[in-house]
Amino acid sequence: MDATPIDAVEPRAVTADARRTVVLVVGALATVAFVALRLAVALNGHTALDIDLWWDAAMAAIATPVGVIIAWIPATVGGTIGMIVIGVATTIVFAVRRRPWDALTVAASIALVVAIGAPMAAIIARQRPAGSLAETMATSFPSGHTAVATTIAVVLGLILRRRWVWAAGVVWVLLMMWSRTYLHAHWLSDVVAGALEGIAVSTFVWALIHLVRDRRAQRLAAESA
Repeated sequence: MDATPIDAVEPRAVTADARRTVVLVVGALATVAFVALRLAVALNGHTALDIDLWWDAAMAAIATPVGVIIAWIPATVGGTIGMIVIGVATTIVFAVRRRPWDALTVAASIALVVAIGAPMAAIIARQRPAGSLAETMATSFPSGHTAVATTIAVVLGLILRRRWVWAAGVVWVLLMMWSRTYLHAHWLSDVVAGALEGIAVSTFVWALIHLVRDRRAQRLAAESA
């Protein structure tokens, strides 16, 4: 009779450990890829890479007034104010639903990705494409819009564990990357770097908070036993 509860508990523990390991590996790979891209940009004198020039020309070739209006939608929603509103609202929803660890994960991930990306962009001071229809300051690498969008998408995917959430997140990130390059606010390498930064930050924050939460739960269980 005692074997059934034990068998039921063990698979959940193993699954949690395996999932956290996979997430950490993904975060590590994203970090390595980001560093490699950063070096490529630096070795190129922070100017546009060949693929950046090709993509920027492709976006200019298909530009239309309607396309610009559509591109401004994710750019506006995913802007500083929009992302603050979305981040705060999501944090509050999790807190109200008594999911403090998830609320902390969302808030910490957004705060950290901005704290890393904004100063980095200012220090690197990469020039944006000519004729930018959005920002003009030399803070092109990495794309903050894309980094925050990716962070929110990955964190919600990890927390909610729903395929449709992951699918919606991928669409949102790709739309943001297209928007920022269509408006000539970023080079292609900028938005790719932003996505990699978002993946790295969100996975590491989720894994750390997930680990702390699990260890705390284990400690409380041991104390009450």
